[in-house]
Amino acid sequence: MNTETTRKTVNEHSRCWLTKDAFDRLSEELSLLRSRTARGPDFADADPDELVHEHRRQRRIRELEELLRRVVVDEAPPDDGIAEPGMVLTVRFDDDPETETFLLGLPDGVEDGELEVCSPDSPLGAALLDARQGEQRRYVVPSGDAVRVTLLRAVPFGQHRPAT
Repeated sequence: MNTETTRKTVNEHSRCWLTKDAFDRLSEELSLLRSRTARGPDFADADPDELVHEHRRQRRIRELEELLRRVVVDEAPPDDGIAEPGMVLTVRFDDDPETETFLLGLPDGVEDGELEVCSPDSPLGAALLDARQGEQRRYVVPSGDAVRVTLLRAVPFGQHRPAT
């Protein structure tokens, strides 16, 4: 694999998928945090609690800036049955007859309770990236056990039909 292909693959997978509402919500949070920092404490007179809060605020600002730099907003991935950020995946674990459905994206990517979300950076999400419908993958859970998961369906967010 050449360097250009490697860069493209890494860049594609480092992109984050968000709905427009989630993007607006995170952008507003960033703006609010920045405005609070601009009026932040005078560090010479600040008590330790203020300094801790300011440190947390600065860390969250950096997290949001990094996230929003690599975000794709409401851009539907192709409806090709391949797992990638922005796709709603239906999977089956090992030989369990029950299925699970979730968005491959960021927890901040959809409204609360709208749909379960699995980060592409999590062990499960990373295992499923680029899987095709019917493909089985393995990933390691915190206990050290390997779990088999089969991708049954991958549909772009917004085109999925919730279970009734």
